[in-house]
Amino acid sequence: QVQLVESGGGLVQPGGSLRLSCAASGSIESIGDMSWYRQAPGKERELVADITSSGITRYADSVKARFTISRDNAKKTVYLQMNSLKPEDTAVYYCYADLVRRGTYSITAYWGQGTQVTVSS
Repeated sequence: QVQLVESGGGLVQPGGSLRLSCAASGSIESIGDMSWYRQAPGKERELVADITSSGITRYADSVKARFTISRDNAKKTVYLQMNSLKPEDTAVYYCYADLVRRGTYSITAYWGQGTQVTVSS
């Protein structure tokens, strides 16, 4: 069984920082793109940032220059460093990964359970 488990969410004041982590576990052959999405109350889920297996990154315009996505392939973990946080960054943050389970040859999408980030004074 494959799981993505996020950690690092919480309450932070405007201008503060948080670092989210998402670790993949289980019978995994390989991991492709890994991403962070977020969903604020009453809004659709949106892509925040993604990173390919070779380290190419992409960001939503709203987080460019403030957020940094990175990954450790050996640990099967993706990170999201969030700086200069704003109240509008408040949302549930979800980890996403395209991966191949051991013994299969197809790419399957997996989601984490989500972690709450609240930016408020």
